[in-house]
Parts: sequence; C-alpha cells; structure tokens
Amino acid sequence: MSRRHVRKMLRQMASGEPVEVTLAMATMKKLSRLAFIAQQFGYEYADIRQGGPQGNGFVMLIVPDPGPQARARAAENWARYPNASDGGALPPLVPEEVELLKARITFDITAKYTDRQRILLTGVGAVPLAVPIGFALGTGITAMVLAGAVWAGLMALLPVGFTVNRHFRAKYAALLRAAGFTQVTDQAGRSRYVPPGGQLPGTSPEGGPAAFRSGPATG
Repeated sequence: MSRRHVRKMLRQMASGEPVEVTLAMATMKKLSRLAFIAQQFGYEYADIRQGGPQGNGFVMLIVPDPGPQARARAAENWARYPNASDGGALPPLVPEEVELLKARITFDITAKYTDRQRILLTGVGAVPLAVPIGFALGTGITAMVLAGAVWAGLMALLPVGFTVNRHFRAKYAALLRAAGFTQVTDQAGRSRYVPPGGQLPGTSPEGGPAAFRSGPATG
C-alpha cells in the first residue's frame, strides 16, 4: 500500500461522492489495507471488480458511510491526522479488521461471475494471448494451428481455476460467518456478506442511496 495510492484516494474522498480506486496488479492485502484507511475517514468498502486501464488490475468501489459511528470516527481521525491526504501520518492498521475486509473483498471477487460467465470471459480473454504465441512459433496455417492449441491448453486449465475459486469462496464465507456477518443477496442476484446489524454498503436504512461529505475541516 503506497502513500501515493492512499493520498490519491483520500483526496478523491473529499468530494463526498462514491470513489473508484483503480490498482494495476493489486493484491487482496493491498486492497484491504486501502479499504481500512478509507473506513477510518468516513467511507466504506462497497464492491470490487477486475479491470483497470489495461484490464490487468482491480477497481474497488468505496462509498460514503452515513452512519453516526462512521461520521464520528472520520471527524476524530481528520482532527488527529490532518495531513493524511498530503502523505502525512495515518491511523494504525488493525490486523483483525483488515483481515475481515480482505475476506469480504476476496469473497466478492470469487462470487462475481458464474462458472458459465467465467468460461466465456476466459475464452475471449485467451485469444489475445494465444494468437501472438502461435505466430511467434510459426507462420500461416501452422501459426493458426499452434494458436488454437495454446488456446485449448489455456481453456483446459479452467477446471483447476474453478476448484481454487470455490475453495477460497468457501474459506472466506466461513470466516465472515464466524465473525457475525450475514449473507444477503444484492440487486444483481449476487451473494454478499454484510457486517453484524449492517446492510449493503451505499444504501440508507430505507434502501436508497446515502452519502455525506467527508474530508478535513476547512475554514
């Protein structure tokens, strides 16, 4: 988790609007730490998807948390760490909370697509990888045959990917349930987990969108 990413995120959060945090080749550890810092300054983790400028990273959505505890925590931390958005000191990480955020983020990634959707996405995504390899090893018809073989080889790895995906999904679902999180279904029909007594991020108790301005005091 670089200070540059934290600084950029906190400055975006000053708008009081939902923020998309884009990281190329990010790890779940880095994402969960960023989500924890956002949580200390009035935002909460909302969702995650694969993407980014080159499609090789993750885009994490964080939204303002309108809860009174979140507001109080944000006000206290902005007062205690006024230079956080300029690269200054930050609240210390709490390992247990970071681990739960990591569990939520990892579960959301593994539950993002059905197996059928993953097959389609992998099939399309494997083409740009297979074709250059085929033409690097041969020409004409030979190159096309080699490209097809590489594509088939990549697709043959899908069952392994499915097994690994289900393992992590079950592992982190169990961890979240043990911590008191509740399984819910979002508007897209996806399975998600919410904190004890909480709701899906970005919604008010009445079910509508909620937001508030979060940032260091001015004036």
